[in-house]
Amino acid sequence: MDENRVGAADILPADAERALLVGRVQLPAGPAVVTLRDDALIDLSATFATMRELTEDAAPAASVRAASGPVVGLLDEVWANTAPDTRDVRRPWLLSPIDLQVVKASGVTFPVSMLERIIEERARGDAGSADGIRDTILQALGGDLQGLVPGSAQALRVKEVLVEAGLWSQYLEVGIGPDAEIFSKAPVLATVGAGADVGVLAESRWSNPEPEVVLVVASTGTVVGATLGNDVNLRDIEGRSALLLGRAKDNNASAAVGPFIRLFDDGFDLDDVRAETVGLRVTGDDGFTLQASSQMSQISRDPADLVRQAHGAHHAYPDGFVLYLGTMFAPVDDRDEPGHGFTHHVGDVVHISSPRLGTLINRVQHSEQLPPWEFGIGALMANLAARGLLAVPAHEEGSA
Repeated sequence: MDENRVGAADILPADAERALLVGRVQLPAGPAVVTLRDDALIDLSATFATMRELTEDAAPAASVRAASGPVVGLLDEVWANTAPDTRDVRRPWLLSPIDLQVVKASGVTFPVSMLERIIEERARGDAGSADGIRDTILQALGGDLQGLVPGSAQALRVKEVLVEAGLWSQYLEVGIGPDAEIFSKAPVLATVGAGADVGVLAESRWSNPEPEVVLVVASTGTVVGATLGNDVNLRDIEGRSALLLGRAKDNNASAAVGPFIRLFDDGFDLDDVRAETVGLRVTGDDGFTLQASSQMSQISRDPADLVRQAHGAHHAYPDGFVLYLGTMFAPVDDRDEPGHGFTHHVGDVVHISSPRLGTLINRVQHSEQLPPWEFGIGALMANLAARGLLAVPAHEEGSA
C-alpha cells in the first residue's frame, strides 16, 4: 500500500481545525504521545508518558491544550513515513493511538450484522449457502428488525415466534435480548494504527473488514473520546462455532485503531458519535471495489448502554478501555464465485472513514506473514524507564 498517494489531510476529520486530536508516534527512542496543532505533531511525553495517563486525566481536553513539548515533525512527513514497505526507522511514524487500555468489542449491535452472524452459524462457515439461508430467515422474521429495542416486550415476542419456528440463535439472543455481547478483542498494546497492515489467517476463506466507531473510556467509566476501528473477522471460522470467536477475532494485527483519538470537548461529544456516518471502501489488486456507508443512528443498543454493560461493579478497568461499538456492515457482494459473497484478498486496501473522526487506512495481509507482536507491557515500561519518563502519579503511590 502506498500511503503517499493518500495525503495526510485525507486521514483527518473534515473539521480538523476544530478537532482536538491525540495519538501516538514511534520515535527512534520509543513511543510518544502526541497532539496535532496546525500541521505539526507535538510530543507530550513530558506531561503524558502514555495515552493511558492522558485519558485518565481529570480534564483531558483542557490538560492537552495546556501541555507543551517539542515538534516531532509535520504530519505530512510522519504519515509519509508510516507505510511499512518504505518506512525509515530512523524517523517518526504513526502508531495505534492507544496503549495500556484494554481492548473490548461489542458484537451484534446492528440488525444487519445480527442477520449475518445467524447466517454464519447456520452455514457452518460455507459462504456458498449464505444467500438461501438469508432469504429463509428474513421470511421468518417477517421483515425489517430496525427499531426493535433489545430486551423489550416486543423483542421477547419476536424471540417466542423464532423459537417456535426452530430459528432461534445465540446471535439473536445477544442481538435482541437484554444482555449485549461484550468480548476482548485483542491484548493490551497489540492493536495496529493507520497505515499499518492488518492480518487475516491464511487458512480462512471467508473474511471481512468490520468498520466500527471505537469509544475511549477512562477507568471511571467516563467516555473521553472516540476513534475508528477495524475489528477484522474470519466469518468461516466463527461460523463453525461461536466458541472459536477468539481464533476468528484475535490474531496478529487483526485489530486496527486510529488514526487519532478525538477527545470530547465543547465541540464534540457522545451525541456527535451517535449521529456519525461511517463509510467503507475496499480496493483490491484484482480491480475489485466495494463501497458502502451507514449511520450510527441505526445501532440497536445506545453507546452509553454498551459502556455500562462493559464497565461497572461487575468489572473495573484501572487503565481504562476502548470499546468497539459493533459493525453496521456485512459485505455480501460476490467477488470470486456467484453466491459466495465477499472475502478479503491479500493486498486489499481498506478505508474506514467518518466526517468527525477521519479515515483509518490499512492493507490486508496474512497474519502469519506479518512481523510478530513483540512490544508488550514489559517492553513499554522498560523503554519509558530508560527514557526517564516512568514516574508513579502521586495519587497512585503506595497502592496495591
